Amino acid sequence: MLPLLRTVKARATGPVLIHAVTKKGKGYAPAETASDRGHATGRFDVVTGVQAKPAPNAPSYTSVFARALIDQASRDDRIVGITAAMPDGTGLKQFAESYPRRSFDVGIAEQHAVTFAAGLAAGGMKPFCAIYSTFLQRGYDQVVHDVAVQGLPVRFAIDRAGLVGQDGPTHAGAYDIAYLSNLPGFVVMAAADEAELMHMVATAAAHDSGPIAFRFPRGEGTGIDLPEHGEVLDIGKGRIVAEGKCVAILSFGTRLSEVTKACEALRSRGIVPTVADARFAKPLDRDLILQLAADHDALITIEEGAVGGFGSHVAQLLAEEGVFDHGLKYRSMVLPDRFVDHDAPYAMYDISALNASHIEAKVLEVLGLGNLQGRRAEHG
Repeated sequence: MLPLLRTVKARATGPVLIHAVTKKGKGYAPAETASDRGHATGRFDVVTGVQAKPAPNAPSYTSVFARALIDQASRDDRIVGITAAMPDGTGLKQFAESYPRRSFDVGIAEQHAVTFAAGLAAGGMKPFCAIYSTFLQRGYDQVVHDVAVQGLPVRFAIDRAGLVGQDGPTHAGAYDIAYLSNLPGFVVMAAADEAELMHMVATAAAHDSGPIAFRFPRGEGTGIDLPEHGEVLDIGKGRIVAEGKCVAILSFGTRLSEVTKACEALRSRGIVPTVADARFAKPLDRDLILQLAADHDALITIEEGAVGGFGSHVAQLLAEEGVFDHGLKYRSMVLPDRFVDHDAPYAMYDISALNASHIEAKVLEVLGLGNLQGRRAEHG
């Protein structure tokens, strides 16, 4: 490149176009020969390039999405898949192997992917636009003007939701809940586990009245038994996971597993929270939220997203309904207002105070028992 640039600098008398063909991993043999070219890897041996990968105990969310989409496509020939240069990362590679004529990789052009999906939706097709949360930001203008304003039924499959470990802060899916839930007519869902993800794929496939999005994280699922087919969910309806009293925890997304762990620890103290899975950030399940507020002294929401998302919408609803006038204690657990550095996902959520121990501490705090948690930590 340097000799070429020097030549152009010295001899060019007008505009010059340089077409550079890049090669991922250039100069590092293990990356050059790897199928992923060393992209978004975990820790590895520098000499051999071998990554330290523990054996998975459950299928990845991405593979479950691919399986669910292929299943839906087998019964509806209007379903197509669109991605922007990330067929492997989004699961669209598996879809393309089954339906090559219904799969489109538009390259690193998220804006075009969204507009293309809008055009297909206007033509009666059922496009699933599979893009990472952090990359969908690039196409936000198109999401607003080409999809939302026109009320077109584009299905957004948002991979890499929340904190994603090895990809670091540039790939953190922290903002999509906020930037999609504020758009009129949008349906925004988050899967609590891989079975819920299958249901949300089926729900998106069946939804024809406007844009709909569902988010899921990187990595393996919880190991829950998977249904043969996803079921269509009632739009805007959550579910009660466990009945309790005094305090309710309303989870949006995969922090539900950490909520469950926190509740196990709380039960040893005689505290049994009610646990609910919101499923939808938009439209909110008003009946569920208002009932939780009426039946409990305190309500805590938790999400894998920045402030301004699900918890903020819940707070708005409670304020408009006058719930705070009657003394409800409300807390919202969200990602911190800063970029979280590269680390393992669990460590990143630990730094963000969104793991089970932090949820337990928040429940104790809101019930006025926070000092007990502090003494427990001091004495191990």
